[in-house]
Amino acid sequence: MFRSRRGDRLKILVWDRDGFVLWYKRLESGVFKLPRVDAGARSVELCASELAMVLDGIDVSKLKRVPRYERGTGTDRDTKKKVAV
Repeated sequence: MFRSRRGDRLKILVWDRDGFVLWYKRLESGVFKLPRVDAGARSVELCASELAMVLDGIDVSKLKRVPRYERGTGTDRDTKKKVAV
């Protein structure tokens, strides 16, 4: 992904099965807000939802992720102890 100096143009270079595809978008007003890069980092990885937010004009660096429930993969229901209440 390449962003212009003014921030109003974005180019995305993607490898398709048999060659590259260049995707280009120019904003009539406003700028693309990319996530902040850590000092010394050479690249940033975006998931599909973050890329969609950048293309929709949402500032990804100001988003706050809330903790979500995540089911453990190593738990077995049959081995849990029953507790009397």
